[in-house]
Amino acid sequence: MLLKEKVLEILQSLPDQFPLDVLVERLILLEKINTGLQQVEEGKIISQEEAKASLKKWQK
Repeated sequence: MLLKEKVLEILQSLPDQFPLDVLVERLILLEKINTGLQQVEEGKIISQEEAKASLKKWQK
């Protein structure tokens, strides 16, 4: 979930006029970053070696 403070920071960093899609893209990016950080805290990660092994299976 996004924090109001972070959303306001994004809004304040934008120029006075901007396309809506720029704001939406930044909000989506912020949400994805927050989700990733939460997954790291919860230990929902895999090692680089595990990722490489999984990728090799897909490449066959």
